[in-house]
Amino acid sequence: MGVAKKSAASPATAGRPRTQLRVGRLVKAHGLKGALKLELYTDDPDGRFVPGAEFTLQVPESSPWHGKTLTVREFKWMNSHPVAFFEGVDDRTEAESLVRAILWIAQDVQAAPSEEDAWYDHQLVGLDVVRDGENVGRVVRVDHLPAQDLLIVKAGAREVLVPFVKAIVPEVDLTAGRVVVTPPTGLFEDVPTTDEDEPEPEADITEE
Repeated sequence: MGVAKKSAASPATAGRPRTQLRVGRLVKAHGLKGALKLELYTDDPDGRFVPGAEFTLQVPESSPWHGKTLTVREFKWMNSHPVAFFEGVDDRTEAESLVRAILWIAQDVQAAPSEEDAWYDHQLVGLDVVRDGENVGRVVRVDHLPAQDLLIVKAGAREVLVPFVKAIVPEVDLTAGRVVVTPPTGLFEDVPTTDEDEPEPEADITEE
């Protein structure tokens, strides 16, 4: 099961629907010349991080990089770790100011995801959520966190946060309009009280 690597659709650009594809996160400054190690969210890093590729940044509003973009200058593998150099990031100080930033790239909505078990957010939102053959809710959004993605499911009057991992979401069926979940007990409802949990009634002892 891959994570939801695509965000919700963005406004149309040049008359064509566009969306944003999350492709990586900057995790650590590398060396003194502005390089950054990457955590990859794409199965084709060599194709995504070509010189000249431009990325939108997801950073806090307080970051000096808020609202800016990054352009790849060079991408390479160092000791099996993906490392990138970006235009305007020329020293370690600049690189450290970008640590934890998430990189997004524009993608046509019409284009199908090229990666196995990867979906656009807009494909997931609105799907029915099925557990043991019964509908228990509907996906209303996808939250992208550093550790993992979460499906936010509207279940009755509340929202349930479902980790988007194979063990809990074993199936996504876009054709049927559903995702199948196998959540741990209590995720969609309070854990029921079993007979073993009920205190035993005290014996009625009558002295003769």
